[in-house]
Amino acid sequence: MRTQRTSQARLSVVIGAGGTGGHIYPGLALADALRRAVPDCTISFVGTERGLETRLIPEAGYRLHTVDMIPFDPSLGARRFLLPAALVKAGAQAKAVLRGQRAQVAVGMGGYPSAPVIVGARMAGLPSVIHESNAVPGRANRFAALLTDQITLAFEESRCHLAGSRNADVVGMPIAAELAVLDRAALRAEARRALGVPAEGRLLIVNGGSLGAARLNAAAIALARRWRDRPDIHLLIKTGPASLEETRRQLTQTGGDRVATAVPYLDRMDLAYAAADLAVCRAGSATVAELATTRTPAVLVPYPYAPGDHQTHNARVLTDAGAGLLLADADTDANRLAALAGPLLAEPARLAAMSAAAPAGRHAQAADLLAAHVLRLAGHPSPQPTLPTPHTEMTI
Repeated sequence: MRTQRTSQARLSVVIGAGGTGGHIYPGLALADALRRAVPDCTISFVGTERGLETRLIPEAGYRLHTVDMIPFDPSLGARRFLLPAALVKAGAQAKAVLRGQRAQVAVGMGGYPSAPVIVGARMAGLPSVIHESNAVPGRANRFAALLTDQITLAFEESRCHLAGSRNADVVGMPIAAELAVLDRAALRAEARRALGVPAEGRLLIVNGGSLGAARLNAAAIALARRWRDRPDIHLLIKTGPASLEETRRQLTQTGGDRVATAVPYLDRMDLAYAAADLAVCRAGSATVAELATTRTPAVLVPYPYAPGDHQTHNARVLTDAGAGLLLADADTDANRLAALAGPLLAEPARLAAMSAAAPAGRHAQAADLLAAHVLRLAGHPSPQPTLPTPHTEMTI
């Protein structure tokens, strides 16, 4: 397998990442780290036409190549029998991308859009590395781990679930540089102004992930109605684009809009974490890593249909440390949120203790550690990591 870079060749890396933000944002964090290390490198992505990558990757300034791939999902029914053929076809498409980009290394960030990149690298005889972001690996990476001996992990807990990971490197979860260096207290006042939420009082952020979560949206709407006469508390609800208008309509109808603001996205998560006193979130791996690194107290509501119940395992990284509380999806309503979040918001000392207990781990350095691994595979010297300073422009 070729691993040495010629002196004449410009470093070129292809990253497979797609589907949800939980795979895309870590891939973008890696791309940014590679550009910091080797400013003239070429970075491109492989994904599909159906995921958030079609918006997020071009917006971040990177080129996206798409392949024809279907999910590793048993719910596909009879279509699951098309998976081998789809993987071969998408792998061949990814191989063509790798050749066209003159790539030295392929990286798979997990999720079904990344598997073809690892297959394509194997076809092309190129070195590849996968990054497993969840405490319990997904189907795509369990397959991809059979095709490469280079495995990196976000959490030590995933080692026992992934073939060939005995010698894997635990690098943490690559997160955006502005989160890696975030000072929540220093940014708090500016963040609240930028987000349009009150400067005083307690702020509860409800974040259902990159696409939103109907269960969390419904509970937040009902909670806003319950707390509509409380000037000491405000809710910021990230609905996902599909649910924004209906959420706003219900908030207006019930009077919840007095204490709640609904937004489709939170693209500036540094502002969200700086402004928040408490977050109510799904437990995707990227979210858990961000909460731990920024030391944001949280109530975690794992998505119950995640493969291998991996979101519950992710959540326990925080809850076992005392940095979060676990709430089952089926139990998530306004009554339970009020019972959990209300006392926490009324006890600053308890919130501070949860913040202090957060297991920050290596996530702040993860993008640079993974970038260094990629550079070694490419035979490229790895410079000392240099994180940029946080954003100062308060646009969202």
